Amino acid sequence: MAANAKKNAGEKDLAKDAASDKDASSATAVTKKTTAAGRQGLGTPAWVAISVAALVVGVLCGHFLLGNAGTVSLGGKTTLSADELDSTIATYTYQGATSNISARDVITQSSTVDAAANSDGTYAVPSPSDVVVYAQDAIILQGAKDKGLSVTDDEVSAYATQMFGTDDYATIASSYSIDEDTAKTTLTSSALMSKLRDAVVTTTLPDQPTAPTAPADGAEDTPTADYASYVISLAGDEWDAGSNTWASTDGDYYAALSSYEITNDSATYAAAQAAYSVAYTAYSTAYTQRATEWSTYVNSLLSQATMQIGSLV
Repeated sequence: MAANAKKNAGEKDLAKDAASDKDASSATAVTKKTTAAGRQGLGTPAWVAISVAALVVGVLCGHFLLGNAGTVSLGGKTTLSADELDSTIATYTYQGATSNISARDVITQSSTVDAAANSDGTYAVPSPSDVVVYAQDAIILQGAKDKGLSVTDDEVSAYATQMFGTDDYATIASSYSIDEDTAKTTLTSSALMSKLRDAVVTTTLPDQPTAPTAPADGAEDTPTADYASYVISLAGDEWDAGSNTWASTDGDYYAALSSYEITNDSATYAAAQAAYSVAYTAYSTAYTQRATEWSTYVNSLLSQATMQIGSLV
């Protein structure tokens, strides 16, 4: 059991880390200044459904579960034998088609059957939250397929490299104490959802700004060319380098920096900080808008589904 607990912890760590793609990799930074939601308390596989946006609306998750037409009886079981792993523990209906969910389906989404086994050879009945997330994931992935989307091995490899700095699935799996197939399957699903997000979300996410380097003690008010270059780089078209002044007076950067003395070669750390604040606000706003667009799309898919989930009575 201790070994299983360690393995499950590794799977959760992989889930958390793999959830950080181009948008979600900045979620920690963004939530310092925004109220972007996290996993909403879902189980281990939840990251797949939220990986490319860092949130799925929790209210919808509750509706998806509580709006069920009924339940599938598990006869009071809390554990299953190996022979029962393929038995139906839940069903979901999406776009008029009903699909069965087995314990094996839920287990192998983020683990292996061997790793999930108890010391006596039995298997815990998957938690309702993990079953719900399995159905959510399947529906979202079906949404991608309905749009004709797929990912190639090269795209999954590139995605893995973006997330972990390597496309060696054995290395990634070893780092999280899971098997190579699970790691690749997990990343393939996440890469496809990332492509789906990019297909349905219209808001462009600007590059996340890097805060200016603080000056040495006592030099906070000393203008430098480096700070000027930093400010002008962020201001972009709002600054006219040829005229060595602002190109316009109706932009966000001018509004924040008009009281500072800035030239092509001179600006203070305070001015750089003010410019960073403008850039970060724009980034944070776009991040939130993208997350909202993605959540709205996911909600539109899940609202077309009903679910029956196994009960213990």
